[in-house]
Amino acid sequence: MTLQSLIALFSRFVRAVVTLLFCVTLVFVVLRTAGDPAEQLLPPETPPDVIAAYRTAWGLDAPIPVQYAIWLGNVVQGDFGYSFASHRPVIDLVAETLPRTLLLGGSALFVATVLGLTLGAAAALRRGSFTDRALMAGAVLGYSMPVFFLGILLILLFSLQLRILPSSGAKSLTHLILPTMTLALPLTGRVARFARTAMLEVMGRPFIRTARAKGVPRLGVVLRHALPNAAVPLLMFFGIEVGLVLSGAVVTETIFAWPGLGRLLVDSVAQRDLPVVQGVILMITGIIVLSNLLVDVLHALIDPKVSMARSLGGGA
Repeated sequence: MTLQSLIALFSRFVRAVVTLLFCVTLVFVVLRTAGDPAEQLLPPETPPDVIAAYRTAWGLDAPIPVQYAIWLGNVVQGDFGYSFASHRPVIDLVAETLPRTLLLGGSALFVATVLGLTLGAAAALRRGSFTDRALMAGAVLGYSMPVFFLGILLILLFSLQLRILPSSGAKSLTHLILPTMTLALPLTGRVARFARTAMLEVMGRPFIRTARAKGVPRLGVVLRHALPNAAVPLLMFFGIEVGLVLSGAVVTETIFAWPGLGRLLVDSVAQRDLPVVQGVILMITGIIVLSNLLVDVLHALIDPKVSMARSLGGGA
C-alpha cells in the first residue's frame, strides 16, 4: 500500500469519525430539547422535589453542553451510562439485542443477495423479453412496498390463514423466517434491478465477446466472467443497503416482536430512556459508517482499475 493510499485511508477514517460524531451529537441535542424524561418516567403524582432530585441524579439539571461533554467523555472510556427505566448498563442492553439484529439483517442480506443476483442475471440474459419485463415489474413492486405493510401481509397469510409460521418472538429459527422475508423482499427487488444493469454493462465488454468466440459455453461465460465482474459495483450498492436494512429492522422488529436493537430503540424512545436511545443510535450509526468504510477498501482491493486513493475519496 502506497503512502498516498495510506493518507487516503486515514482521511476516510477521519471523515467516518466526524460523521459518527455529528449524528450522535444531533441526536443528543434533539433528545434533550424534546421534553423532560423525569416527568415521563415518574408517576404523575410525583412531588416536584422528587422530580428535581431525579434530574440531578441523572445529570439532566446541567446545561446541555456540559451534559454532552460528560457523556462523550464517558463513551470514550466505554461507559454508555445506565438505563433510566431498567437501571441496567446500556452496554449490557445493547450486547443482548445486537446479535439478534445482526442475525436478522445478515439473513435478509444473504437471501436478498442470492435471489437478487439470480433474478437480475436472468433478466439481463433475456433482455427485452417477457421474462425480463415480468422480473423487473416484480422487482419494482417488491421495493416499492412499505416494510410495515409487507410484514402485516405476511403475518395474515402465513400465521393467521395458513398457520405454518409464528408471528412474533425469537424462540427458534422458525421465528426468524417472516422477519427475514419482510426485510429481504424489498431489498431483493433493488438488488435485482442493480444486478441487471451491472450484468448488461459487463455482457457488452470485449472480453465477454472473446470468451464466446472461443467457444466457451454461455453458462460458463456467465458464471466465470460476467457475474464476478458484475459483483464489483454491487459492493458500493451494499454499503448503502446496510443502512436501509438497519432502518427497516426498526420497523420489522417492532411488528414481529423480535427482541433486537430496533425494538429496543422504539421502546426506549417511547419511555424517553435517553441513555439507551443514545447508545443504540451510536451503535447503529457506527455499523453503517464502518460498513461503508469497509466497502470502499474492498472495492479498491478487488478492482485493480480503482486505486485506493480514488476509491476512498483521496484523489482522482
